[in-house]
Amino acid sequence: MSEGRPYGFEVVRLDRVEARLVAYDWAWARDNAERVAQNWQRRLASRPGLFDGPVLLSCACAIADAACTVEFFETTYSRFIAYRDGGSPDGRVANAFAAVVPWTADGAVLLGEMGRHTANAGQIYFPCGTPDRDDVRGSGVDLAGSAGREFLEETGLRLPDDAQGEWALLRGEGQLAFLRPVRFPEEARTLIDRIERHCRHEAAPELAGMVAVRDASQIDDGRMPGFVRAYLASAFGAGDGAEAADVTP
Repeated sequence: MSEGRPYGFEVVRLDRVEARLVAYDWAWARDNAERVAQNWQRRLASRPGLFDGPVLLSCACAIADAACTVEFFETTYSRFIAYRDGGSPDGRVANAFAAVVPWTADGAVLLGEMGRHTANAGQIYFPCGTPDRDDVRGSGVDLAGSAGREFLEETGLRLPDDAQGEWALLRGEGQLAFLRPVRFPEEARTLIDRIERHCRHEAAPELAGMVAVRDASQIDDGRMPGFVRAYLASAFGAGDGAEAADVTP
């Protein structure tokens, strides 16, 4: 980990995030249509249930005075997944998404293990998803609403009424992860039991299980994406500069 950039990610605490939908001509996707089609067929061969619906990606992001303005444009999931699988070669376009980071009353961070039928099977991260049309409000994109919706769908939990509005932005590897740390009044075991009951009633639950992390020694380099490892390193004070962003609720 480099100084101030755990696992190669910049960690920025934000008081405000403004997101808007814009028109954008994505040259990479247009020029690589055949690669996109081939990649999608490869993906479908292993996971036939994948759906090529509309998603939103970012084409611009600016930060000033603890406030962030991010611009989104609409594309298809097949284009996004080909772009991501290819290492995100267009430096301007980023996979931007929002997620709730649930902190428990006894000091744990809860993460979900993705189910075998999902595109990221076996990985461990915060319940989240790429924004889509359901998150568009006029010309704006509701990142807080997107994070809360995904969290509710995957865990069955609603956010506490006193949840704060601060964010932690993790920027790196072609990603803009807008994380919203939220403190829950229950302890980890109670929340995990509630989430597991919710998943048992789902026909095809996104989550295969839950993981409670209480210190940096529990960071899983093999199954946790970089933005998750970077957040946990910052939150639990692992490595140079890890505490600078104050990413706990």
